[in-house]
Amino acid sequence: MIDIQTYTKSFGHYFSESNHQNPWEVIDNLEEILSNKIKELSEDDYIITDRVAIHKSATVEKGVTFKGTIIISENCFIGAHAYLRGPIFLSNSVTIGPGSEIKQSIIFEKSAVAHFNYIGNSIIGEHVNFEAGSICANHYNERVDKNISVKVDDQIISTNTTKFGALVGDHSKVGANAVLSPGTILNQNSIVNRLELIQQIKS
Repeated sequence: MIDIQTYTKSFGHYFSESNHQNPWEVIDNLEEILSNKIKELSEDDYIITDRVAIHKSATVEKGVTFKGTIIISENCFIGAHAYLRGPIFLSNSVTIGPGSEIKQSIIFEKSAVAHFNYIGNSIIGEHVNFEAGSICANHYNERVDKNISVKVDDQIISTNTTKFGALVGDHSKVGANAVLSPGTILNQNSIVNRLELIQQIKS
């Protein structure tokens, strides 16, 4: 099993009930997890409408689309025309830039996703920065066998799923127009150069 807290220390604080799960299992179960968490939120702090809970201190610009179960925590910023497809959990002070799309993901505090990015089926640690146009791909469109595997300490582990993006460790930086292939696992403090393709398991 992959210990998610090795990559992002916030995971145990927010999702201690899921410490025994692999990252792709957490993502697959995220709808149920967040549905339970919304029930625990106070309407003194959150505006809760149609399974979307937005902290009253968060800023949401015009034209943002919300679908599904979503929790947006305090002091988050969601830029104009961003598209959030739940289930999604944004921790404190997360920034989502204009025109970005986030799908079925967890993003921890003070991480920033610039404009025109895509993050799919991923767990993003705290203080992570995605420059403009960078992508966390979540599906092998180009392969006949679409099952996603991950590589950890030279060990290849099958996820038995066809939808999983990345686990990105705290304080990592992803450059503009870089692509993280499905199943990418990045340690804390990783650097991905602009225009770089991360493909940890070759086809």
